[in-house]
Formats: sequence, structure tokens, C-alpha cells
Amino acid sequence: MTRKGEAVVIVMAEDDPDDVVLTREAMEQSRIVNDLHIVADGVELLAYLRHEDTFGPESAPRPHLILLDLNMPRKDGRETLMEIKKDPLLRTIPVVVLTTSSAEEDVWRSYDLGAASYIRKPMTFSGMVETMATLGKYWFEIVELPRMPHGRPPPSVDASGTA
Repeated sequence: MTRKGEAVVIVMAEDDPDDVVLTREAMEQSRIVNDLHIVADGVELLAYLRHEDTFGPESAPRPHLILLDLNMPRKDGRETLMEIKKDPLLRTIPVVVLTTSSAEEDVWRSYDLGAASYIRKPMTFSGMVETMATLGKYWFEIVELPRMPHGRPPPSVDASGTA
């Protein structure tokens, strides 16, 4: 899938290799992604987004969407989401929480921290294919996302909401 002529870039922060394989296969079957990058936890996700450590601009393009698991080692999804949404260079990237957690507290906290959506991982492959197809249609065909080259801050917006 492309978004207005450009490849769709998704970064998935997920520490479970089985969930990575399941999601990748569901995306391929749904034809929603042609550039999926996987990181194992919040530390790696932030390094990817900030082009730190082994992640450079060529190997880590700015994503159109982040899929974020909540329960990961080193830095969990909640902490990572908070850091992304506090960073003026990153906060416009939509973050979709994709997790097994059904705790109401996690749903509330994720939205409070700035998540664009909260999705519980389906229990079947067919459910995951349907979820990925719906996610792709919504985020890459319906929603208007900001286009911004990496490294540039978003335009200044004053308190009235105008640039």
C-alpha cells in the first residue's frame, strides 16, 4: 500500500517474536504495508525515531504510524508513549497501542498519554488480518496525516490554534 504515492512506513515496538510474525503476516495478507520496521522495546523505538545508536536516517525512515505494545522490557509502552508525545519532533506521529492488555486502566492511561487508538490484539490469525486491514484502510486511506521531513519541528502553533 502507498499513501499518496509514498511507501507506507510502520514501526512496530514488540518484544514477542510470535506476535511480530503474526502481525507481519496479517499485514502482508491485508496488503497494508511495504515498509515495516521492528524494534524490541521502548529504548530501541526511541533510538530509531531519534536516529541514535545504529539507526540512521536511511535505515530508520520517519514512520507514518507506530504500533506500540505496552508490556515490554527495559522501557515499557507507557513510558515510551509519554516520551514520544513530549518530544516536539515526534509528537505528531500517530501511536496505536496494540496490546494484549484488557485492563481499563491501560486504556484510559494510553489515551491520556496521547495514543491515537487502543487495540487489543485479536486471538486468531483471521481476527488479526481483519484488524490490520481495517487499521490500514483507516490510517492510510481515510485519515489525513501530517507530512514532515524528519528532523524538522512542526510549525509553531499559538494558543488560539493558528500557525
